[in-house]
Amino acid sequence: MVRIMPVDRLSDDDVREILRKYRKIALVGASPNPERASNDVMKYLIEHGYEVYPVNPRYSEVLGRKCYRSVLDIPGEVEIVDLFVRPKFAMDYVEQAVKKGAEVVWFQFRTYSREAFRRAREAGLTAVAHRCIKQEHERLIG
Repeated sequence: MVRIMPVDRLSDDDVREILRKYRKIALVGASPNPERASNDVMKYLIEHGYEVYPVNPRYSEVLGRKCYRSVLDIPGEVEIVDLFVRPKFAMDYVEQAVKKGAEVVWFQFRTYSREAFRRAREAGLTAVAHRCIKQEHERLIG
């Protein structure tokens, strides 16, 4: 069986290290609607000990946490910027991740933008693409 290298070129060990090393996550596109994937993922990450900062200019609070208008509005350090936005908005948030000093930009399913991915990599960030952070955590860490 031939294993195709994912677009982000990250191995399971690479992804496992990201999930163990970085604990402060800006979750962009957070929603208070429990039927939205972003809500489910945010709840899961919080339950597994991550510090999650919801980002969405439409809401003031998500899952009992203050919701920020942008990544740049989050006080303190952000290590992972997890994207739940349409690809056309990804570049804006990659730029915010770069300015904020994040280490990783995580493109959830259906959020990938080739240009934004390339920009993240050129800026020295690790870019994870076409993966769900919750699914990867369940699979690699449990």
